[in-house]
Amino acid sequence: MKTPFKVALVGLDSQAVPDSVVTGLAEQTIKLVVHECESREELAQWAGDADVVWVFGSSRCLHGQMSPDELSILPKCGAIIRTGSGTDNVPVKAATRLGIVVANTPDALNDAVSDHAIGLLFAVIRQIPLQDRNVRNRIWDRTRGYPNWHLRGQTLGLVGFGRIARTVVQKLAGFEMTNLAHDPFALPEVFAKHSVQSVSLDELFRRSDFVSIHCPLTPQTRHLIGRAEFEKMKREAILINTSRGPVIDESALIAALKSGQIAGAGLDVLETEPPDWDNPLLQFENVVITPHLGGYSDQYLPDCWRLSMETAIDLWKGKWPRSCVNPEVQPRWNLTQ
Repeated sequence: MKTPFKVALVGLDSQAVPDSVVTGLAEQTIKLVVHECESREELAQWAGDADVVWVFGSSRCLHGQMSPDELSILPKCGAIIRTGSGTDNVPVKAATRLGIVVANTPDALNDAVSDHAIGLLFAVIRQIPLQDRNVRNRIWDRTRGYPNWHLRGQTLGLVGFGRIARTVVQKLAGFEMTNLAHDPFALPEVFAKHSVQSVSLDELFRRSDFVSIHCPLTPQTRHLIGRAEFEKMKREAILINTSRGPVIDESALIAALKSGQIAGAGLDVLETEPPDWDNPLLQFENVVITPHLGGYSDQYLPDCWRLSMETAIDLWKGKWPRSCVNPEVQPRWNLTQ
C-alpha cells in the first residue's frame, strides 16, 4: 500500500495552524504533522519520513538554524518550504546538492516590506519620529529635526532587485527618481522592464542619494556594506535596510553616522535582535529603527498560510513551486511546470 504524501511542519514561530490549512491539505490526502522540533532527535522523529519539511518563518526550529548535517536524517525529503522570504536559516546549498527543492513565499511579504522600506525612507527624510517626540515633549520648534532632503528627481540605489525591490520602484514612480540596482542574478530584461539601470556596487554607492537593501543574507552578502562602502557614499546619503541586519557591518555604520560620512539610516533589522540597549544606534536622532516587522500587515498571516499550503499541494502534484530559491537544483522528484 502506498504511503501518503507527508508534510512535516517542524517550525511554527509560535503560530497556530489555521483550520483552513488542515482541511485544505486533508482534501488532497496530504498527511500533515505538526511539531516544533528543537533538536536533531525530534527532527528525525517527526520529519524523518516526510516528503516535505516545512519551516514557518525564521522560527525556533533547531534554535533558528537547520544545518547541512541535519538533512542527512531526512532521506525522503524532496522539498523544504520556508514560509516568508529569507532562507538564511535553511542550508540551501546543501539541499541543492542533495536534490532538495527549497521553496519560499515572498509574495506574502512584497507589499508590506516595500511599504515599510518606503515608510522608513519618508520617516528619515521628513524626520517624523523626532518631530513627534519633540511635540510630545512640548517642544514646538521647526528648526529641530529640519527635513533637509527631498525625493523628486533624486537617485535611488537598490542592492538586490527581486520582487520587493521592484515593487519599491513601482510605488515610488511618481517621484520621477533615477533608479539604479545591483543584482548579479537579475536578467537584463527585468531591469529594462522597470526602467532601472544595472550598475556595479561601487557605482551604486557613489551615485545614490538613498540606498535601500533588498538582498538575502548569504555568506557572500554578510557585511556586504562596511567601512569601504560607506566611504564611497555621498555625505547626504540615507541607508535603508529591510532585508537582514548582518548585511551591514554595524560597527562601520555607527562610525559612518558618527563622522557624518552618511546622513541617516532607517533600519528594520539589526545584527543582534533585540539589540543591546546601549547600542549607539539607539542614540542617533537621524536613525529610525523598527523591530523587524516590515513584512507584517493585516494580510501577512493569511497570505503566508495560504501560499505555503498551495506550495505543498503543488509539490504533491509534481509541480515546481511558485517561488523556488534554488531553481538550478536537480530534484529528487520529476517536477513539471
